[in-house]
Amino acid sequence: MDDHYCVADEGVRTVSSKDTTTTPDNTPGKPPGATPPDGPGESSAALSALLRVLGAVERAGNKLPHPFWLFAILSVLLALISWGLATADVSAVDPAGGKTVAVRSLISVDGVRSMISDAITNYATFPPLGTILVVMLGVAVADRSGLLGAMLRAGVAKVPARWMTFALAFTAMVAHIASDAAYVALVPLGGLAFRAVGRSPLLGIVVAFVGVSAGYDASPLITPMDAVLSGLTTAAAHTVDPGYVVTPLSNYFFSLASSVVLAAVITFVTEKVLVKRVAALPPEPEETAADTAGETGPTTEVELALAPEERRGLRHATVALFVFLAVVVVAMIPTGSPLRGEGGSIVESPVLSGIAVVLGLLFALLGAVYGRAAGTVRGGRDIPDFMAQGMREMAPILVLFFAISQFLAYFKWTGVGQVLAIRGADLLKDLGVTGPVAFVGIVLVCTVINLAMTSGSAMWALVAPVFVPMLMLLHIPPEATQAVYRIADSCTNAITPMSAYFVMALGFLQRYRRSAGIGTLASLTLPLSVAMLVAWTLLFYVWWALGIPLGPGAPVR
Repeated sequence: MDDHYCVADEGVRTVSSKDTTTTPDNTPGKPPGATPPDGPGESSAALSALLRVLGAVERAGNKLPHPFWLFAILSVLLALISWGLATADVSAVDPAGGKTVAVRSLISVDGVRSMISDAITNYATFPPLGTILVVMLGVAVADRSGLLGAMLRAGVAKVPARWMTFALAFTAMVAHIASDAAYVALVPLGGLAFRAVGRSPLLGIVVAFVGVSAGYDASPLITPMDAVLSGLTTAAAHTVDPGYVVTPLSNYFFSLASSVVLAAVITFVTEKVLVKRVAALPPEPEETAADTAGETGPTTEVELALAPEERRGLRHATVALFVFLAVVVVAMIPTGSPLRGEGGSIVESPVLSGIAVVLGLLFALLGAVYGRAAGTVRGGRDIPDFMAQGMREMAPILVLFFAISQFLAYFKWTGVGQVLAIRGADLLKDLGVTGPVAFVGIVLVCTVINLAMTSGSAMWALVAPVFVPMLMLLHIPPEATQAVYRIADSCTNAITPMSAYFVMALGFLQRYRRSAGIGTLASLTLPLSVAMLVAWTLLFYVWWALGIPLGPGAPVR
């Protein structure tokens, strides 16, 4: 799921008179969702069982250490395991080259020397590090200038009521470019947008929250998460093939299609199931006609509508986007263009292999153009200042990357990952397990883990060194394994209480229904989460059966 490396868009105004959160016991200042009771009529056996499971997940997850310390602990355990396996002379024969791979112990002279002397190199050459930094330099400009916030608001403003659900769900898929800021900006806007067209704001909040969280790894745009996942997949693939490169575009075709399919699934389930569920909720005693109609506080139109300067900024940014794309396309037309690869290749061109640089430049350009037109960028100095602010927000993930990079380097140096992948692949072959069956296993395992470990990059860093090389030995491309992981990493984000944004969404829900509790939100998100998991998995199997490339130069099998 999400890693906190992107700040909320300060240009998005979603504050109304209901923003002073009132908890069910009407205690001012109490954190939303701290002790929420379940709403009336939610005592069914199924919901009670769900709440018990969620409660167990929350208690178990709360006992997990911070991801930084988790990988530090795993490094210590790896050292002990490598010592034991090396002592037992555990090895495996690499089927690719027939070479015997033996486990090496970290608790040895060479192991200790490697951990100390290679620590800086491990971190500096960590594949996701440079990629995400370059992309986020540009995204920071687009974010701080107000471009991302204006895009999100424009995506739901003035949409007809009958299209509002799909428009909001698809806007949530676009919002993934803003990383965690998408939650803060879009979830309250969802409630306001639905209220503006005369529909229940509860539905708007749930649709926006589920679209952002359960569809986190699907987007029609290239997002920072694409850069992180591709970097980790590349590092894992090097266990088998040191020259293998997975780019941020490796799953783009599948991600684009997924965003449309998931938006359609959210729309269908919302209109067929959740509308009836919300209508069946009994009215609250303290609820007034004004509250129900949304007549308190500032008008929705004022909160959602773009200011003239914002609309002008979006028009200028749109023109800049088409000019940028046109320049790149024209520059790539000549077969001898420096933007093409060897032999005039487009798939292996610098534009695709260096997509992080292209994206960084594009977002910086669009943010700067928008800012100049909207008045949020007053001079050239603002651009590097925005970048610097964005880098400060990157600090948590940079700290986490240090621990992850060391663990993965140890995993590779000891040979434990390679031996485990070879032995695992041999076992799957002996059992007659094929790719489609293995995919189900990955989805189930990662989906369960995701209930407690909500950091998508941390979980992929943990399982990719095993899954990616293991399936590579079964002739399954790393890009396909990564695509399957996207499904497992996303769908249960909307139901796990371990997500801080689950509690945040509950707080927004309580603005419109004071008695709403964890059971209320879970009963609304669970049908969507399950439907998305099933539909997304089926989409992948159709993709696999048809042999459609997952992205430019990225075959599915």
